[in-house]
Amino acid sequence: MRQWSIVAALATLLAFALDLSGLERAVVIAFSWNIVLMELANTAIETVVNRISEIPHDLSKKAKDIGSAMVLFAIILALAVWLLVLLG
Repeated sequence: MRQWSIVAALATLLAFALDLSGLERAVVIAFSWNIVLMELANTAIETVVNRISEIPHDLSKKAKDIGSAMVLFAIILALAVWLLVLLG
């Protein structure tokens, strides 16, 4: 999560350094920080699942996989938004 916070902070600085409109800047910053939000949600899911039981279970694995998928989709969306804004 710390790595994504650093990436989001750098992306925010980059958004202000580039010649973007206010809307473009807001969108790329929001999608960049959305990755951090999804990481927080994923961490919460994993913490709760681990708190309930350390014994492997199909539903525990499914919950953790869904949390990881949230992060992956947030990353893909952020990359797509950045590319669309930068490439026009």
